[in-house]
Amino acid sequence: MKNKSLVSINDYSVEEILYILKLASYFEKNPIQPLMQDKVIASLFFEPSTRTRLSFETAMGRLGAKIIGFTDSSSSSTTKGESIKDTIRMVSNYADLIVMRHSLEGSVRYASEQSSVPVINAGDGANQHPTQTLLDLYSIQKTQGRLDNLKIFLVGDLKYGRTVHSLLIALSLFNPEFYFVAPEELSLPKEYKLFLQRKGITFYEDVEMNNLDKADILYMTRVQKERFSDPMEYERVKNAYVLRNSMLNKTKDNMRVLHPLPRVNEIDTDVDSNPKAYYFQQAENGVYTRMAIISAIMGLSLT
Repeated sequence: MKNKSLVSINDYSVEEILYILKLASYFEKNPIQPLMQDKVIASLFFEPSTRTRLSFETAMGRLGAKIIGFTDSSSSSTTKGESIKDTIRMVSNYADLIVMRHSLEGSVRYASEQSSVPVINAGDGANQHPTQTLLDLYSIQKTQGRLDNLKIFLVGDLKYGRTVHSLLIALSLFNPEFYFVAPEELSLPKEYKLFLQRKGITFYEDVEMNNLDKADILYMTRVQKERFSDPMEYERVKNAYVLRNSMLNKTKDNMRVLHPLPRVNEIDTDVDSNPKAYYFQQAENGVYTRMAIISAIMGLSLT
């Protein structure tokens, strides 16, 4: 894993994923670890972000690293016409590691090919979000005590939701049973269904939130306005699913509600006080998981 970019969740083996989760548990118990006082990390967010950027920068700070970069493309030289290639080649002269978010699918893979230092994908368009996936896996493992043989409900924007795409790929390593709930306009892309079929993974599709009593994990997602080129299509589906507290009454005791955040209307605020709501703890887990990812890529010793 040392000096190895993380662009797709496919870049990590089962063993490497489990190692990251083990490290995350260590950092949760020992959150201040100034192991990178002599390192510089570039935080390049070409696309707006709150949780992912602040989570990464908190992780960097707790590891003692110095942080450079920008929070959106308007404060970078791309507004002057500079290419991603030139930006990355320049920044890799200054930093030991680059964390990058961009709206264009495949942009982070391209950046990793141009960079002389490792690159971490903090989300590229509707493609993948591997660090979110690893924190999701850590959250699932913490709440369920395992990753294997779970019933996972994925609800909402399954077409553009990069968190969903990365998560189903990772969970396919652990023999899940998937329930996909989405309107037809936002159903899971065909290539991911074919992937699951090739892997022999059982999945069901529905346009209604049925059978929640079967769920171990209920993963809600936001309908992402920024992914729609047609405003009318967004208006048709933006409130397709709303989770309310009463809908959790007959669910399993171990069931937990996850959400990559931010939410809009898809989880009513009356759910927040339910012990099955786990999305704010999930966001906190992102700091420990990203500390683990950074330290593993930088080859840091914890002893």
